[in-house]
Amino acid sequence: MNITLEQAEKIIVAAKTKSVELNTKMNIAVVDSGANLIAFARMDGAWLGSLDISIKKAKTARFFDMNTGVIGELSQPGGSLYNIEHSNGGLITFPGGVPVKDANGNIIGAVGVSGSTVENDHAVAEAGATTI
Repeated sequence: MNITLEQAEKIIVAAKTKSVELNTKMNIAVVDSGANLIAFARMDGAWLGSLDISIKKAKTARFFDMNTGVIGELSQPGGSLYNIEHSNGGLITFPGGVPVKDANGNIIGAVGVSGSTVENDHAVAEAGATTI
């Protein structure tokens, strides 16, 4: 299964809505099951430096099928995934990337969000991911 453009656009809308609710400006990226970018939005005034981070968060969440914050916990010194962020052309291992599942629980893509605190990034990504 793979995320459709229509689903990705719904994720973007839900994430933007949550971002506005939190009074933040976000970069929002959605990747398909192969970690290929399928949709992206940069809200007016969102940090340019967060553009690449949002895409890498989405890819990281899809590569490992878990929230990027969980990967971050496992990648600390002494952790089982220590230094993983240096693999795959660079990963992002702090919150803001969330896998997207279909109604049957199959992972069909991921969303990555960047532009605020990691707590806000995760909340916005989660809002997008749970729309499907």
